[in-house]
This record gives sequence, C-alpha cells and structure tokens, in this order.
Amino acid sequence: MLPLPRGRFWRAVLLRTCSARLLGHHGASGGPGCRWNPPVGAEELRGELDRFGGVSVRLPRLGALDRLDAASFQRDLQAAIQQWRSEGRIAVWLHIPILQSRFIAPAASLGFRFHHAESDSSTLTLWLGEGPSRLPGYATHQVGVAGAVFDENTRKILVVQDRNKLKNMWKFPGGLSEPGEDIGDTAVREVFEETGIKSEFRSLLSIRQQHTDPRAFGKSDMFIICRLKPHSFTINFCQHECLRCEWMDLNDLVKTENTTPITSRVARLLLYGYREGFDKIDFTVEELPAVYKGLFYKLYHKELPDNYRTMTGMD
Repeated sequence: MLPLPRGRFWRAVLLRTCSARLLGHHGASGGPGCRWNPPVGAEELRGELDRFGGVSVRLPRLGALDRLDAASFQRDLQAAIQQWRSEGRIAVWLHIPILQSRFIAPAASLGFRFHHAESDSSTLTLWLGEGPSRLPGYATHQVGVAGAVFDENTRKILVVQDRNKLKNMWKFPGGLSEPGEDIGDTAVREVFEETGIKSEFRSLLSIRQQHTDPRAFGKSDMFIICRLKPHSFTINFCQHECLRCEWMDLNDLVKTENTTPITSRVARLLLYGYREGFDKIDFTVEELPAVYKGLFYKLYHKELPDNYRTMTGMD
C-alpha cells in the first residue's frame, strides 16, 4: 500500500503552468515566478508533490477562499485534476479545514471520498491511478496500556476498581496511549494519574488484540500490559475514575474471583516470573535507529545474551 504522504514534500503551485486554458486567463507565461492575476482562491490552492506519485492539497483556514463560492471552487479543482492526470499523478489528498467545510460537497461531486477527520479538519482522497485505489486506510486501532506495578520486596501489586463500571472488578490502572507516546511512558503516566503512585517501566508482559470493540467505536483494540517498578507507595487515587485502589498481595489477586480474566492471567504470569525469574516472562525494550535519517523506534523482545548482541557472524 502507498503510505500516507508525510515528511518533507516538494512544493509546487497547484496550476504549474499558469495556463490561460486551465484558469480562464490569457497571455500568461508558464514557469516559476510568472506574474498573473488568478481567479479568487486559485492562488490559495497549493499542492505538495510526494515521492509516491501523489499530490497533497491543503486549503488555507482563512484568506482568499473566504470569498470563493462553491461552484467556482469546483471548477478550479476540476481543472487541477485534469492537470494532475496529464502529469501522471496517481492520487490527490485534499485537506479541508472545518471553517471551509462548504467545499466538501463540490469535491465529493468530483469523486473525492472521506479518508479521515480530526478535530479541526477533514481529509478527502481521489484515486487517479489505474484499477482500484491502493491508498492506505486511516488508523483502525486504538492502543490501551495498563501498568502492573509490582513490589518484589513485599510481593504487593497495585490494583484499582473503576468507578463507572456496572461490575466493579479489580484490575490494573491504565488508559489510552496518546499520539507520539511510547507504551512504557503511557503506563507510567496513567498509573500516576489514577493512583498517585510513581513508577518506572521494566518490561512488556502481554498484548491483547480485540476487534469490533464498542468502546473503540467498533474498531480494533490493542491492550498492552507493562510491568512497572514502584518508586512511591502512598496511594492518592483519582476519585473521578476509581472507586477503590489498594496494594494487594499477588497470591490474593491470583485467587480472587472478583477480577477480569486478563488481570487474573497476568497475575499468574507475574507470580511465575517472581518465582522462576522475570527473564522468563519479560519483553525488554531497546531503541534502534530507523531507516529514516534522524528517527528511532522501540523494539520489544526477549533479552539477548551479551555474546549474541556483539557477534558479527555465525560459527
């Protein structure tokens, strides 16, 4: 699939040749820096060419488009589409601010379809290439993270009961990961916000995958549980989110029936790690350089022995 265009683009004016035939003006010469008097709004339409053969158009929030009616916008956009087709472009990404929403219907009449929406803008796409669209869909998952804060010295684990649940069961504190936030950081943040306990990320314990989750607007849900080490022990839980919060003996959590199935399973996983060694259950994290210059990613995996980390070949 073609990735969503991002990063640095080549800037190009929407109508590259300043063509009179394309814009309804005569006597204009093509090329960068040409001087002409375009129709109201046409000069505000700018395309960013991407390396996948598409073009991204971002409408301004304010400016000349405020004086452009929908019919004129549709004519300008249709002319631009013809130009892009002649140039061999395969797709158009049209970003429309919420204050310019009147241009959505004219774009839809030309074949544009919704790709996704954010709080202050929507993105529409038009496939210009041959065959069915190969554009990627928008994100279809939400990522939830919980922190299993376990004190090895006392064998106590931090658990909460949600205030707004029909059935209040013991579970690990957690919540949704924010855009750009690492999994371990989410676990530490959510634990502190719900319970007042400061902690440190130690490992990834489990991942639950669930589809058509009603709490995720019918989308797929990823729920990740991390093992955390406590740095404080005095509970000051959030009264709005939690009904109860306490340090519970790990054996008691394993035995109790008043808990969720995933909490019960992870409690047994922790008990196994506590008795036999956490190296048997932990997925540690390592930061590695990405193929994109200046970027890095987090890789979660079982710990590698030192001799395998440094080996340069196989014997």
